[in-house]
Amino acid sequence: MKATTLSLFAVTASLAVVTGVAALNPPPGDRATGARATARVPVQRTTLLCPAPGRPDAAGTADTAETAFTAFTPSSPPGGDSTAGGAAADLVAAAKPATDGRTTSDGADTKEDKDDKGDKGAKDTADKEPAVKAGTPVLSLRRAGVPVSRTAKDATPPALLGTAEGPLAPGWSAQLTTTVTGGTGRGLYGVACAAPDTSFWFPGASAAKGRRDYLHLTNPDSTAAVVDVELYGKDGRLTTPTGEGVNVPPRSTVPVLVSSLTDAPEDDLTVHVAARTGRVGAAVHAVDDAIGGDWLSPAADVSPGAVLPGIPADATSVRLVALATGPDDADVRLRLAGPDGSITPAGHETLHVRGGTTTAVELADLTRGEAGSLLLVPERGSAPVVAALRVTRGSGEKRETAFVTAGAALGRRGTLADNRPGAGTLSLTAADRDARVRVTASAGSGGGRPVTAEYTVRAGTTLAVRPPRPAGVSASGTYALTVERLGGGPVYGSRMLAPAASGGVPAFTIQPLTDDRSTVLVPEVEQDVSVLLGD
Repeated sequence: MKATTLSLFAVTASLAVVTGVAALNPPPGDRATGARATARVPVQRTTLLCPAPGRPDAAGTADTAETAFTAFTPSSPPGGDSTAGGAAADLVAAAKPATDGRTTSDGADTKEDKDDKGDKGAKDTADKEPAVKAGTPVLSLRRAGVPVSRTAKDATPPALLGTAEGPLAPGWSAQLTTTVTGGTGRGLYGVACAAPDTSFWFPGASAAKGRRDYLHLTNPDSTAAVVDVELYGKDGRLTTPTGEGVNVPPRSTVPVLVSSLTDAPEDDLTVHVAARTGRVGAAVHAVDDAIGGDWLSPAADVSPGAVLPGIPADATSVRLVALATGPDDADVRLRLAGPDGSITPAGHETLHVRGGTTTAVELADLTRGEAGSLLLVPERGSAPVVAALRVTRGSGEKRETAFVTAGAALGRRGTLADNRPGAGTLSLTAADRDARVRVTASAGSGGGRPVTAEYTVRAGTTLAVRPPRPAGVSASGTYALTVERLGGGPVYGSRMLAPAASGGVPAFTIQPLTDDRSTVLVPEVEQDVSVLLGD
């Protein structure tokens, strides 16, 4: 008998033994119920991206701009052991790339540079290098349950790339909050650092005269990303040849001036970012020369309906901007969920949005002195939409603007890294069923002890509350809020920061409450040795 035949017999016998052992010792859970169900486990690694806080063409604001960076990981259980066993969560400076033909090295559009070339102050400010070199740690977290914060008194801090591993990864959250006390765009600008993705929608952007909207694209990876930037206006998609194939170098950030992508000075636009290769973080820094501005966060994934939570009670203007993302028209009913129930806004019962177009409507006197949330309820067969609100507080020359974007329902838990004593309002909305939540205020960055409170949000209402304040936290301290859904229906939320008015200007910023990605579903693997046997 040939040696090859003997070898074949030996392999077959070995496989028979393996198969027999597997049959006698099936994986746990297979004996009675088959393969175990998918398990939910804590994440082991989290990536966050923070855009550069300052506007690239900002001039003369170095002495009036101050940015606070805050990072936080919840302890589990709340108030439990905060040690993290040597784990690390670091935010490091991103690189500032050279021009790619759409922006200058500082991000300002070349056309705008020509318009402003006589302004030496602007050029001098733009030519300055970032205070922090690429790859340098800006903020590091080493303990769960206690936030860390750092303040930069600089108009041009860099964008940040963040990674948390091990015990610090579940729920790791970060935010940057910039206060501009003078000059163009004075006000409060806040944005939560977000995970990279391949698609983003920004209803509420603008290319109108007097608006300077910059789309910030940040690449966390070691290979270049290529993205297309599309604009949708009142008549449909705009021609944007310079928005095609935007190159975002590795571990770098690129700001793109929205008005540089089109010759149409439209006031109400929807920006769509779609990555051809790689993944990016994206946010829009929106500045109005007359009424301040804020960061515009991406709307939730497209769907036939939407919930826009957290319109402040003292809003003096609310402008709804919506896009029907496909070729079909969208028809939605408008409902305002207030503290005592839902009503239909007088004169704004429904909204019709033509397919592929952006529609804007001014909702005058919407809140009538009570905080609320706007619900877009789809009619049968309505096409998917994305939506946002531009909210204004104050009047005359003492006005400030922020944005409320359509949010996704809270999953298991959401975290807001930056909160200040007496300056925050937490808005929670239950669209269709009562819901119960637990809110935990962490220890402060400068001391204090965490406290918790539980709330019931009735169906069809918005609950706006001052969040609990940590025991012993200083008046100038920073602490985090963690919101856990305990039961009931879906919950949507946002948080408004509104410090005491400076010079009569009611500065404020609004961040959506999103799931903090603390856990991930991992499927169980079923043992199958038949793959070894072949045909």
